[in-house]
Amino acid sequence: MRLEYGFQLADVDVPCFAVEAIEGIGKLFTLATLLINVLGTKSAVEIVFHGLNPDDPDAKIEAFKEIARGCRAGGELRYELGAGGHIAGSSSYFRWVTVTRES
Repeated sequence: MRLEYGFQLADVDVPCFAVEAIEGIGKLFTLATLLINVLGTKSAVEIVFHGLNPDDPDAKIEAFKEIARGCRAGGELRYELGAGGHIAGSSSYFRWVTVTRES
């Protein structure tokens, strides 16, 4: 299924992003830089990390935090874990995280 749409980031109160565990570490570097830039204009960002193994989401969250800490603004980031678990009838596990910049 392919879905194309457009929107302006300014029209979204809390932007949301998704990262699949098998996408690799490069995706986390790209997401970290994007998120830090977005938090320059937004108060919060939500990310859903998902994968095929129960440990995938939390492992990716920790890797993401390590990457973001390397940035000058990375020390100002706060993470709040949200809902997570297993999707019934599938082999997917997920965890939501809200990221905010300390004021």
